[in-house]
Amino acid sequence: MPRMQVYLPDDLHAAVKEHGFPASEMLQKAVREEIRRLELIKAGEEYLEELRAEVGPSTPESEAWAEEIVGQIVRHSEQTAS
Repeated sequence: MPRMQVYLPDDLHAAVKEHGFPASEMLQKAVREEIRRLELIKAGEEYLEELRAEVGPSTPESEAWAEEIVGQIVRHSEQTAS
């Protein structure tokens, strides 16, 4: 397995040492998660482009409708969280 030198700010290094975290494993996991996150964003953007090609661009009316639905979901979510 190749080795890589990583630099951490003093406070982060101290926290890793203080808590006894396995720094190498944590970094591997974080890098994998970030790569996966970026791949999902790219896949989502590609899917949206396919949809736009299939159904055409959105209209102001459809965007307003979507914003209202999202608002309802957020309000419901906030109410149930309380």
